[in-house]
Amino acid sequence: MIIKYLPLLPLVILTACSDGSTTENATEVGLDTPTETVARADAEFQDPLVDKVFQNYLTLRSALVDSDQAAAATAAGNMADTFTEDRAELRTLAQQIADAGDLEVQREHFRELTGQLGDLLESGLSAGTIYRMHCPMAFDGEGGDWYSEVDQVRNPYYGEKMLTCGKVEETIQM
Repeated sequence: MIIKYLPLLPLVILTACSDGSTTENATEVGLDTPTETVARADAEFQDPLVDKVFQNYLTLRSALVDSDQAAAATAAGNMADTFTEDRAELRTLAQQIADAGDLEVQREHFRELTGQLGDLLESGLSAGTIYRMHCPMAFDGEGGDWYSEVDQVRNPYYGEKMLTCGKVEETIQM
């Protein structure tokens, strides 16, 4: 008779030892299925220096989207180091972002930098696509532009407060 119930013994022991609680470190496995498709640009520029500036710009923009003042300062410092003497005004704007101790001041300088970078990025594009975005509410309704490698709005002027405020103003393609 005991042999008949012997295979159930481990189950009885495990059930008896369990306190009924679940572990807090349990990992839930799921699929993250996107609800919309995001167009990603593979932008290439005629000048490798402009490509490096654009990559630094994207890093800076992402830091502002994340409201990360320190990361924005680092990215802007890297960008400032990229500019040559013939782009002194852009170097100064990037350095002002790096030196600003306040996120809102960084965002104001970023708007200026974006305005100054526009011609360089748009005329230097040799292949691919970049997007010029616009938020009409930024800066008390004055609005603010930024460039992106994707067509999904991620607002650097408001961060999480209004992450998707804005629209694709222009698609620049080569």
